Amino acid sequence: MKIRLIGLGKMGLNIALNLKDHGHEVLAYAPSEKTRVASRGEGINVVDDIKTLMKREKGERVVVWLLVPNGVVDSVIAEVLPFLNKQDIIIDAGNSNFNTSITRYNYLKGLDIDFIDLGTSGGMSGARNGACLMAGGELEVIKFVEQAFIDVAVKDGYAHVGRPGSGHFVKMVHNGIEYGMMQAIGEGFDFMEHSDFDVDFHQVARLWNHGSIIESSLIGNIESAFSKDPNLDQISGIIDDSGEGKWMIEEALNNKIAIPVITQALFARFKSKDEDKFGEKVVASMRKEFGGHAIYKKK
Repeated sequence: MKIRLIGLGKMGLNIALNLKDHGHEVLAYAPSEKTRVASRGEGINVVDDIKTLMKREKGERVVVWLLVPNGVVDSVIAEVLPFLNKQDIIIDAGNSNFNTSITRYNYLKGLDIDFIDLGTSGGMSGARNGACLMAGGELEVIKFVEQAFIDVAVKDGYAHVGRPGSGHFVKMVHNGIEYGMMQAIGEGFDFMEHSDFDVDFHQVARLWNHGSIIESSLIGNIESAFSKDPNLDQISGIIDDSGEGKWMIEEALNNKIAIPVITQALFARFKSKDEDKFGEKVVASMRKEFGGHAIYKKK
């Protein structure tokens, strides 16, 4: 299948390489010339403008896969719309609010353009070697591109989870759960750091990732972080948030659903900007390991 991919950042480039590995024809674009040059060096067929990207063969149903920040999704859609025909497909694989995705679906449906919201998890490694994909959209549209989703995902790591908007809804819930899990791990290491025992954090993380009940990719991420910086001395404990935890809490309030662990985990991220605690360093390090998220160096 031919995929026109827009966005060649840390996730987009890896998805492009993954698609290419599975025999899909990838034609890509990014607004940054530096990014385009670097991506060509990785073997991706990259064009210099949207017009060239959107050239089509007669009778082709165009598929545009977006991996861009939520704040620019609408402007990118506006750029490609003049080149789209009825039943062409836009896939938003970024971290968009599911309510916004429903609005985008309805808007595009009115123009006879199809839309899929694709929750994407697994970080950079997953994007390159096998992601977890949560697709929301109409069944016929999903079926047209489904083989690409299956190919990009790890085994059993893809599902059509429901109607338009559901892909990003399920991803939002996933990220909220992730907030809570990471906060618990961070608090556990913070507790050990304040104890009277001289604990080797890298050893403990490695131990817990071999057969324990909390064995997980997150424990593996912090094991990797401790292997590089045994006491996390080189970083600050400031933790950013992607926005999805806030969206989930807003939905919970609107629907009178209690999610105290996830709510507290988000508040802990806000609090991290005021204090420099070891637990926050642990969470910041995990985010850096799996997603390439920013960390703040000690001054």
